[in-house]
Amino acid sequence: MKNLFLTSCLLLSQITLAQYNYPKTPEKPATDDFLGTKITDNYQWLEDLKSPEVKTWFKTQSDYSHNIIDQIPNRDGLYQRMKQVQEMGGDAYSYAKQRGNLYFYIKAKKNEKLSKLYTKDVSTGKETLIFDPETYKKDTQISNFTIDSKGGQIALLLSKSGSEICELRILNIKTKKLLDDVLSPLWSEFSFEFTSDDNSIIYTQMSTGDPNSPMLLKNMKAMLHPIGTNPDKDIVLASKEGNPEINMLTEQFPMIEFSDDYQYILLNLGSTKSESPQFYAPSSALKGEKITWKQIVNASDDIIQTFIKGDQLFFLSHKNAPNYKIGLTSLSNPDFDNAKIIVPEGNAVIRSMHNSKNYLFYSLNNGITQDKYQIDLTTLAIKKVPLPAGINNSGALNSRTNDDLQCYNSNWLTPGTFYEYTPGNSKAVKSKYFNGDSSYPDYNALYEVKEVEVKSHDGAMVPLSIIYPKNMTMDGNTPAYITGYGGYGISSTPRFSNRLSVLLEQGVVLAIAHVRGGGEKGDNWHKDGMKAKKPNTWKDFIACSEYLVDQKYTSPSKLIGNGASMGGVLIGRAITERPDLYAVAIAEVGMTNVLRSQNSANGANQIPEVGNLKVPEDVKPLIEMDAQSKVKKGVKYPAVLVSTGMNDSRIMPWEPAKFAAALQNSTASGKPVLLYVNYENGHFTNDLDVTFREYADVYAFALWQVGHPKFQPAKNK
Repeated sequence: MKNLFLTSCLLLSQITLAQYNYPKTPEKPATDDFLGTKITDNYQWLEDLKSPEVKTWFKTQSDYSHNIIDQIPNRDGLYQRMKQVQEMGGDAYSYAKQRGNLYFYIKAKKNEKLSKLYTKDVSTGKETLIFDPETYKKDTQISNFTIDSKGGQIALLLSKSGSEICELRILNIKTKKLLDDVLSPLWSEFSFEFTSDDNSIIYTQMSTGDPNSPMLLKNMKAMLHPIGTNPDKDIVLASKEGNPEINMLTEQFPMIEFSDDYQYILLNLGSTKSESPQFYAPSSALKGEKITWKQIVNASDDIIQTFIKGDQLFFLSHKNAPNYKIGLTSLSNPDFDNAKIIVPEGNAVIRSMHNSKNYLFYSLNNGITQDKYQIDLTTLAIKKVPLPAGINNSGALNSRTNDDLQCYNSNWLTPGTFYEYTPGNSKAVKSKYFNGDSSYPDYNALYEVKEVEVKSHDGAMVPLSIIYPKNMTMDGNTPAYITGYGGYGISSTPRFSNRLSVLLEQGVVLAIAHVRGGGEKGDNWHKDGMKAKKPNTWKDFIACSEYLVDQKYTSPSKLIGNGASMGGVLIGRAITERPDLYAVAIAEVGMTNVLRSQNSANGANQIPEVGNLKVPEDVKPLIEMDAQSKVKKGVKYPAVLVSTGMNDSRIMPWEPAKFAAALQNSTASGKPVLLYVNYENGHFTNDLDVTFREYADVYAFALWQVGHPKFQPAKNK
């Protein structure tokens, strides 16, 4: 007991005096030569996740961080409040899929941590629980599902503890029993579906399920599995080895699907690039010995989506149209240069498109609102879908049989709402099936939203969304939390967040920087944050952070910077370039060591976005965006919390860990640098209990460091 007391006193002393005796991380220099530029990395030894020394180091760092964080008061209050806000929203639903009178959907009840699969009979309103993942295996989550044409079988994609390496099981809906078939490993994001006769499934198979294997996301195969047979005998439909004529790269994903009429089978060679080569073949080719694939889309066509109806090929492209256009050409003889343009490029960005049986729908986004439009596939007439203002998304309930749509409307301060719509109706109707019984407070009465544009380092105007308490005093004394992403052309569109609403309740200003690398202003906005232009991403973030300070929303001693995943480049380089601008930095499962991440299983997939270390003109930009190598000894860095998920296969756990180690061994600020290791998480998780506990810890750490009175540990007497 005496030793335990002394340890507690020591930790309290560390918190009070800001003297941190971190678990020791030896520096073991290793030098890489990047086409003539030599960079020494002291922490490459941490990349061997199978090493007992490395495993011990991770556990020691995790224990140390929790010993510090556990002494911050009101963490549990944040956690409990997140659960309360979740419950105030009622049950949470996914988009539904329809077969006959049955709707199939994932739902998380307001007091449950995991989603389950349900059906609802729309003729009677009766809801039935179909599959509870917790009764299958411990820590199992439903990643995705699809239904056969008659509604008799469901293919379930199941993951464990946030891992994206999944297995596929088939559920007999009538008996609610799983068939013996087990397909694995599959990646969480890849599609799979039943054949038209419901007797087989097409899917993409990974070459290995070992998360530490360099082949994890390479040499994948498009497969056909006859239900009830041994998966070892599944038929290969497309692969690099078996189909040299399609010129598939080792790291490309052969994603496969049917056209809505089942006339064709479609093959996309996916990657982090949205512009994928696409091939097709008649579905009858499934009965032959080998499919002869015909290419219809090249990557150079700058096409990101297609839809096939008969011999009509509809496409969404940014070729000579940075804000995108929708065109129509022939499937049998595609000519994109001379195609009929149905929706020309405009001032707003066409974000995406999808179809129902007789219509094509597309999203038109100006950065703040997103409207939906419909195209009659017969007449090509265009009409706006009558939805409320805000960000509107939609999905077809069953595109093969009807035109019924499920729409979802969201805003920064308005919790999302489902609407039902069928083309021809004069209005969309609030869904009576898929909205929880909400009892949220009126956030619009409590907070203001301001959309501004901030001049960046080169004069570019960067959109910045600011959410702050009404009647706030603009004196620079308010904590502020600014986040950004800036990758893959992904836009940070307005949406309500249970987690961030709890942070807002603590009197914190929230800001979302729509930096270059995202897609808020179209394809050029994305390209201006890629490869050699990647510095625009963190310089835009810095400019937005400076705006918050200049306008007295906050001050550097109160500013919290955040970035996750690809946003690790953003936050990592922001604090290594401007460590004085932030009181706290939160790097969530972040890409902070780009120079070494290309050695990981997911590394080659990132080349189209960040560049290739084997290409001379890409090397200097990659060195510039590598945050870890920019950490210098003796610099006064902010307080930093670096999180990593031990089941993460996108950003290997060692990448954030090395960044934390470099900062611990270098910072001269006296502020804490903690590595938050989550053994129950991957790159993310669907387990709300795990999610809420982690964010309660993260937010408490940040609020402690910006001096929030509710989160200050008791002083050692």
